[in-house]
Amino acid sequence: MENPSKRKFNVRDIRQDFPALRQQVYGKNLIYFDNGATSQKPQMVLDAINQYYSKDNANIHRGVHHLSQKATNEYEEAREIIRRFINAEKKEEIIFTKGTTDGINLVAHSFGELLSAGDEIMISAMEHHSNIVPWQMLAERKKLVLKVIPINKRGELIMEDFQNMLSPKTKLVAVTHISNSLGTINPVEEIIEAAHAVGAKVLIDGAQSVQHTKVDVTAMNCDFFVFSGHKVFGPTGIGVLYGKEAILDEMPPYQGGGDMIAKVTFERTTYNELPFKFEAGTPHIAGGICLGTALNYLEQFNPNELEEYERELTEYAQEMLETFENIRLIGTAKNKTSVVAFTVDGIHPFDIGTLLDKQGIAVRTGHHCTQPLMDFYQIPGTVRASFAFYNTREEIDQFIAAVEKSISMLG
Repeated sequence: MENPSKRKFNVRDIRQDFPALRQQVYGKNLIYFDNGATSQKPQMVLDAINQYYSKDNANIHRGVHHLSQKATNEYEEAREIIRRFINAEKKEEIIFTKGTTDGINLVAHSFGELLSAGDEIMISAMEHHSNIVPWQMLAERKKLVLKVIPINKRGELIMEDFQNMLSPKTKLVAVTHISNSLGTINPVEEIIEAAHAVGAKVLIDGAQSVQHTKVDVTAMNCDFFVFSGHKVFGPTGIGVLYGKEAILDEMPPYQGGGDMIAKVTFERTTYNELPFKFEAGTPHIAGGICLGTALNYLEQFNPNELEEYERELTEYAQEMLETFENIRLIGTAKNKTSVVAFTVDGIHPFDIGTLLDKQGIAVRTGHHCTQPLMDFYQIPGTVRASFAFYNTREEIDQFIAAVEKSISMLG
């Protein structure tokens, strides 16, 4: 039954919430299909940023004066909004970070301190560099073994191989929820259950999922979950690491400094309780507050409606691109969303992207920070169009016409 308190989904009304969409590029109305890189911001987030810096600006957790208390309350209220949004059990399990990359590095450093030579970490062949390089660095530092779950040509994990790769030596599995390059939605619940069966912990990279599907970390039963504010309609420079309390308690601090301490002497330091143990120094206060605002914006809507709408956009764009004989789709998983990526025979993706830009269409070209994945497909990169719920079928029609025009100009 539809929740009557939710705002009715209407893409025309929603687009009015995003000022950046109401502009022209090279005399053309902007079509923004680069949401996988960063999302546009609704007016209420822009207003919240202005409100903080113009009226509420103060450092938090330290001051007794009114502004400091107000900023502290707003920052901690945002932590509670995030806890509720991903259904964590406790707000102490919500660690503010600079973004997904920062969260992964925090886990790699701190959880990594609990690992020993010969232990195994497992990632997948479709990971972003942010979920590859930190584990390579850790493996080299601690003499660990890094294993890679293979994928098929459709861009799906080969789950049988994954099951066979698991062993009591597996200590951590770190995989993306939704691929930024392929749009593949991975079976994370199945991955988590299998990993837990051998005693391994699981980190889910949610940079591409919290804005596209309902995330419930308690039901998912992941041990860590990371995401970035700027991809979920919030500010840049802010992100979230969720971790189970018992595991975070066991992990040593990532950085030392103010706010992460309980008592400091020149002889020794004792550390603060969660979540502050992992939040050294003055944080991105406005970012945290306004990430809460962005999630409040999203909570106006029924998440199932947004998810279904974006899947329909993705399927429509993919069907239209399949009509071109000289276009090869990269990433055709049965379960995918929000991304269509492709190559054009004999034409470099950068050239297509440049001509699309001149027609007012923003897409991403290149390897999308997934070079091993591009090597798997034996291509230098792709043209990637990535969607949000404020995009329309009409924009896709214009995009398809622009792709056709670009190919004819370069052919």
